[in-house]
Amino acid sequence: MDFDPLGKGFITQTNVTPIVDVMLVLLIIFMITAPMLTQGIEVDLPQTSTVDVLPEDHDNLVINVDRESRIYIDEYEVGLEELAGHLERMIQGRDRLVYLRADEVVPYGLVVKVMSRVKEAGIDRLGVVAEPEGD
Repeated sequence: MDFDPLGKGFITQTNVTPIVDVMLVLLIIFMITAPMLTQGIEVDLPQTSTVDVLPEDHDNLVINVDRESRIYIDEYEVGLEELAGHLERMIQGRDRLVYLRADEVVPYGLVVKVMSRVKEAGIDRLGVVAEPEGD
């Protein structure tokens, strides 16, 4: 509270200007740092001439297989034997599309095994992700 120089007593209004200034600075800091917090699994995708763009819909699961043949559901590592069980729990009867991103050096047999586990989990819609040629 401040004292009113006109002699009418104390001013009971809150000065919001410093609060707004701090909030704007925090907003700018978060806008700059938020894209840096996005992490993912490093995968060198095979290239093809016909590629659909991977939608930014966060409702779909992405299965990643990196060059060391480690399997991830979104960003969480799982074993091949556990993959179907984890997918069943994550889908829970909903019709969801699953995308498979496999590094280009991953053996074809492992990719087929992952696709088989996805089918075992009751998922009928599986998209395979690749990069456009020339990138």
